[in-house]
Amino acid sequence: MDADMLWTAALTAGLGLIGWVLKSAVDEMQRLNILLNKTREEMAKDYVTKADSTAVMAQIVARFDRIEEKIDRLMER
Repeated sequence: MDADMLWTAALTAGLGLIGWVLKSAVDEMQRLNILLNKTREEMAKDYVTKADSTAVMAQIVARFDRIEEKIDRLMER
């Protein structure tokens, strides 16, 4: 009976250790996931997307074209 109790205690301790390690790993993955999401939110505040950048550049080019046309008209007079 003594060997059975020792074996049961060893298995219980082993499974408890494995469970603790797995819970720690899952908690760390959740923490990293939260940090990753916060980083994505912060980057969205600070940086512009490629589509937005292209749209702004198109507006700037269009305004320069209008200024160029006005300068050309002034030069013709």
